[in-house]
Amino acid sequence: MSQELKIINFMGVRKLTSGISIVLVIASVVCIAIFGLKGGLDFTGGTQLEVLFDRPADLNKVRTLLEEKELESPVAVLFGSDKQVMIRTQDEMKIKGKELIAEKIIAAGGVLEGVERPSREYEGFADVLVVTNLSTADLQQKAVISEADFGRVQYAERDGKTLVVLENSLDSAYVKELLTAMEAATGAKIQLRSSEFVGPQIGDELRDQGGLGLLTAFVLVFLYVAVQFQWKFSVGAITALCHDVIITLGIFSVFQWDFDLTVLAALLALIGYSINDTIVIYDRIRENFRIMRKMDPLEVINISITQTLGRSVMTSMTVFIVLVCLFVFGGELLRGFSTALIIGVIVGTYSSIYIAANITVALGIAKEDLMPKEKEGAEIDESP
Repeated sequence: MSQELKIINFMGVRKLTSGISIVLVIASVVCIAIFGLKGGLDFTGGTQLEVLFDRPADLNKVRTLLEEKELESPVAVLFGSDKQVMIRTQDEMKIKGKELIAEKIIAAGGVLEGVERPSREYEGFADVLVVTNLSTADLQQKAVISEADFGRVQYAERDGKTLVVLENSLDSAYVKELLTAMEAATGAKIQLRSSEFVGPQIGDELRDQGGLGLLTAFVLVFLYVAVQFQWKFSVGAITALCHDVIITLGIFSVFQWDFDLTVLAALLALIGYSINDTIVIYDRIRENFRIMRKMDPLEVINISITQTLGRSVMTSMTVFIVLVCLFVFGGELLRGFSTALIIGVIVGTYSSIYIAANITVALGIAKEDLMPKEKEGAEIDESP
């Protein structure tokens, strides 16, 4: 070597970095416990609409309208082109439609007692409104139910109550009313391309499966590192991964950013990225322990981290640049994914150096833990 490598004393500040990490992890756990995570549509349930404008969409006017309609956590983003817009809200359109028609019935002097599914005799119809204090004649005279919104409408009487049978469902009627208001606000013609609803039960199932996926990843990483290296390295690797994930979740909790499936995917990708960086350092530590047998473990670890520092920094910077580009140009749909990974890459690089290696030192790693075991019968008596 033409120039001797200058060894950086990473482990000299291990107590300081451990204290910082403990404070950050505790703060993150407290924030998650107090504020929780702001679940996205994938986990809370809600509605997703895809609409097509006949001209470039004015997102500011669309978002203003959604806020005026008092939709819960509305999001409007371009999707595919500047004329295609995806609208997401945690509200269920059927409930909003029910609230809308209830206001009209109350204004006419009646009460919407409930919404039922139509019986077999009303095949082809979607919903049945149960109305009190208004007769069929009153509803028709005051034009409470518009056939333009609800399609065919039939009336019936039951136990002194008026039944209003609707061909079009309440959710489709509300979506139609919403698009009409959007057309008036933007001056554009709008076509509904698709409408999807994610129920709370599906959201809970996705959340549970996502949590199981994270847990499975932790277990497999622990087993892999234990087999390839030693159990002390496994504890260090898992501690570093938990550190990365908890701090990332803590930041999402503090700023109340949406936590959806893309963010969950980012956490799984973060586990893979972070453990890859940690494995590189561990491999060099193991190699150096076998070569530098008379050195102190702290010196060996410092040398190993210094030798791999250039690789770690270059890899992290390359990934970081790509993620920044994704954050800037990827659009709103990938914003959570790129944000989580940007945080994770920074925290993961730090933890690979100061957490994973630090834990192995705290557990008393020594060269005896990493020396190849001699096979039984290797020593053979060579005497005649």
